[in-house]
Amino acid sequence: MRARLARSQNPNRIFEVILDAARAAGLAGRRRVLDSTPLYDAVATMDTVTLVRSAIRGLLRACDGELGVQLRGLLARDDDYASAGKPVCDFDDPAAREELVDALARDAGALLAALDGRELDLVLAQAAELLATVTGQDLEEDADGVFRIARQVAGDRVISTVDPQARHGRKTAARGFDGYKGHIAVDPDSELITATAVTPGNSGDAEAAAGLLADLLAAGQDSAGPAGEGGAAVYGDAAYGSGELLERVEDAGLRAGIKVQPPPAPKGHFPKDRFGIDLHAGTVTCPAGITMPIGAPAGRGVGTARFGVACRTCPLAAQCTTSHGGRTITIGPHEIRLAAARIRQADPAWKTSVNKISASSPRFLDRMFTQPALDPSGAS
Repeated sequence: MRARLARSQNPNRIFEVILDAARAAGLAGRRRVLDSTPLYDAVATMDTVTLVRSAIRGLLRACDGELGVQLRGLLARDDDYASAGKPVCDFDDPAAREELVDALARDAGALLAALDGRELDLVLAQAAELLATVTGQDLEEDADGVFRIARQVAGDRVISTVDPQARHGRKTAARGFDGYKGHIAVDPDSELITATAVTPGNSGDAEAAAGLLADLLAAGQDSAGPAGEGGAAVYGDAAYGSGELLERVEDAGLRAGIKVQPPPAPKGHFPKDRFGIDLHAGTVTCPAGITMPIGAPAGRGVGTARFGVACRTCPLAAQCTTSHGGRTITIGPHEIRLAAARIRQADPAWKTSVNKISASSPRFLDRMFTQPALDPSGAS
């Protein structure tokens, strides 16, 4: 049954029917708890050589007939790309490794150049796109025209040609994984799961939140109710505490029970919340009482205050920065909203309210994925 559902045009229809019935019965309230968990991929992470060679193999398998013969005639390496795995090479020899990488890059480039401008079927087009992606993310051409492994890791790096959507992920600073993230939204009163999502492992939790909260966000002010404990509200840990999500939740009239990370304190220096930010005056005041104007925008931010030479004679400089150019404070587009959220979550009443929800809402995803079934008595 699971396989039949997965192959159907609407594999979620059982969930949707049950959710509609629950809403009609009044079981789906106006509060949501968000959570996520790593979904570990079953495929092995590939290194650059294996990735590129595997992508070449995939492209060659995707084409046949005259085009297949033509493409194979462009290959310069003594390799038919028939078998899986790494090619024969003395990987302990740096020169041999570099020669192999360059040769793989040139074979990949020759294939992609031959397909450029052609009308390709879906399978071949996907294979060509994957080959272009893995070569572009991992290889770079130096001044001598030799292709080498790039020194920096691509931010959205494909880690396997077997599962190109899988990514390196990090649940915490000390806990990494390869694969995906599973997300859910739960009604804390009925423990009814109202929405689910799966995203690549490197995606932020807040990126999936809008889809998980679509019903509440669409209803907006019409169903938000009072802002107290009984009103419509969204709860989540600090992984969901982005300024963008807070803006969407609060603008929809929903109570935000979402925790926000404290501002970072790089190298133990003063965090940003030790600086007085006045957007109306366009200034930032440091802990030593020095005030600087907020200058031109940096990226998507509102602007940057640069303390520069003032830091050289400041008695608090050692607690603030080690930069020769002095401390800089970048003001983001959601600065005021995030600052207000940090003040709010320090309120004991806010903590009590959120902790009450947390205590009555077990870690649903952990329970779902670590316990295959519930005891008939109701004990987990």
